[in-house]
Amino acid sequence: MHPAALFRAAEVDAVLDHLAAYRLMALFAVCGAGLRVAHAPVVARRDGEGVVLDFHLSRNNALTAVFAQGAASLAVSQGPDAYVSPDWYAAADQVPTWNYLSVEAEGEVTPLDTPGLVALLDDLSAQEEARLAPKAPWTRHKMSPGRFEAMLAGIQGFRLRPHRLEATLKLSQNKPADERARVAAALGDHPIALAMGRIPTD
Repeated sequence: MHPAALFRAAEVDAVLDHLAAYRLMALFAVCGAGLRVAHAPVVARRDGEGVVLDFHLSRNNALTAVFAQGAASLAVSQGPDAYVSPDWYAAADQVPTWNYLSVEAEGEVTPLDTPGLVALLDDLSAQEEARLAPKAPWTRHKMSPGRFEAMLAGIQGFRLRPHRLEATLKLSQNKPADERARVAAALGDHPIALAMGRIPTD
């Protein structure tokens, strides 16, 4: 995470908002061959006061066997980012910087059983199909009988239960409101400019 507390958010709602928009996460772990990363879409679920992240991997993925035994992982969801030019500030002697949104989740990964995997796949397809409305949602029931069950053998489901879950919202909060407005205006309709417009003013 960014070392400046000004840019960090640990509130569950802020993290869930980010993960609702940017579902693909990079999951890092150590295996026999060294440090490896896998990419997977997640379903983020509230669990009491916290969150769990459910995902699945191919059984041929190098990290599948590692996670199946239970292992620590760092998962990162990278949102939009934008270069910020010093020319956009009114103040002199500024330097280039980068604004960005990201979430980090660190914790233990454990395997899901078959009913848990099926529930994950149903929830994941429903989550993504909802974004395609008004198209009628796809469900696994549209598949040929037995085909879904046969394909389950090729994947494994997992749950990451974070002991650390934080968002970095680096949106020029260290600058005065008028300078932030200049940066946002220069970025135009970039997603970072839109995010900057949602942060509280001074």
